[in-house]
Amino acid sequence: KPVLKTKEFQEMEELVSKLAAFIATDILKQPKRAIRADEALISSGLIDSFSLMDISLFVEGNFGVRIDDTELNAETFDTLEQLAKLIQSRQ
Repeated sequence: KPVLKTKEFQEMEELVSKLAAFIATDILKQPKRAIRADEALISSGLIDSFSLMDISLFVEGNFGVRIDDTELNAETFDTLEQLAKLIQSRQ
């Protein structure tokens, strides 16, 4: 019997997939690159500090959520899942 997904979980998955697509296509320039929800982005060096500004602008423009410059670090979010949770908590 299939597990019913909660609305919150579905929203989280949607956020993660939008963020993953943006990062793969616009930042890494590898549109076919799959990024797991729990993959380290910053601490692994996959994304540099310049790219964090682009992610911040993307989040603000698409989800209406502001991420302060002081929050653009691995302590605040290092995975798509953590970033999606941050967005959800501020929507």
